[in-house]
Amino acid sequence: MAKKSRKVTIVGSGLVGAACAYSMINQSICDEIMMIDRTYDRAVAQALDLSHCMDFTSTRTKVVAGRLEDCRDVDVVVLTAGANPKPGQSRLDVLGEAEKITRDLVERIVGGGFNGVFVVAANPVDIVTYLVHEISGFPRSRVIGTGTSIDSARLKTLLSDVFSIDPRSVNGYALGEHGDSQFVAWSHVTIGGKPLLHILDQHKERFKDVSLDEIERKTKDAGWEIFTRKGNTQFGIGNALAYIVRSILNDEHKITAVSAVLDGEYGQTGVCTGVPAIIGEGGIEEILELNLTDEEQHKFDHSCQILKSAMDGLHIGK
Repeated sequence: MAKKSRKVTIVGSGLVGAACAYSMINQSICDEIMMIDRTYDRAVAQALDLSHCMDFTSTRTKVVAGRLEDCRDVDVVVLTAGANPKPGQSRLDVLGEAEKITRDLVERIVGGGFNGVFVVAANPVDIVTYLVHEISGFPRSRVIGTGTSIDSARLKTLLSDVFSIDPRSVNGYALGEHGDSQFVAWSHVTIGGKPLLHILDQHKERFKDVSLDEIERKTKDAGWEIFTRKGNTQFGIGNALAYIVRSILNDEHKITAVSAVLDGEYGQTGVCTGVPAIIGEGGIEEILELNLTDEEQHKFDHSCQILKSAMDGLHIGK
């Protein structure tokens, strides 16, 4: 009986797309990767360059170049192509250009027969993910944005430095917009299973200089710090994409914070934002509703309202 190949398409062969492909190759996540770019020669070059990794990896991943209409038998399409903000701009400032790019890409991909799961990294990722859901007509479970997955990872890294522990021993989430209105749900942050707020309360003298507001600010600004210093972020988000794709292809049911279209969860509808969700073969298997404090719920509602206001000028549902 022939084994079904696990195939992934990456749309956008720039730094993020290449980092995602490189991560998937080194983790043996899929059998075939198709690179697509508006400049076909760059997709060909990236495919060739990536294919030369195979002698040094544990398994072989076939890497090819393709076109948007070639995605019929692909399991997952990763969208990294989009509009990049210039210095001084926020992610929301490039929304108009992002809408045009997304509409063209998704219509051509779906028109070619694709019927798998979309994973979106293009910014502003929450709104672009909602656009992909609307344009594709796919159920919300099969459209996932990277959302605050990378922000949550940055939070864990910052806390690991403060408390001198492995970041994988920290559990917690940045929620809301992948942008300026995101926040940390401190009531659900734990270290080794123990609530962080309890640790700080029990060891007031030892951790008297720890500022949660400062950690939250650094979490939010980490991407911009990287961007202003080198002009892009690539490795963290590339690995976050690979993590999500692996959970889909392996039906792992991993829980991570992703951009998900809400339909009543957290009291919100008609918006896509960062929340913890179970990721499996069908995409988003379930959205987890944390029991937020009143202050955290207010921050969540505020973040959603910012995203909804930004979408007012778009042609969603028109």
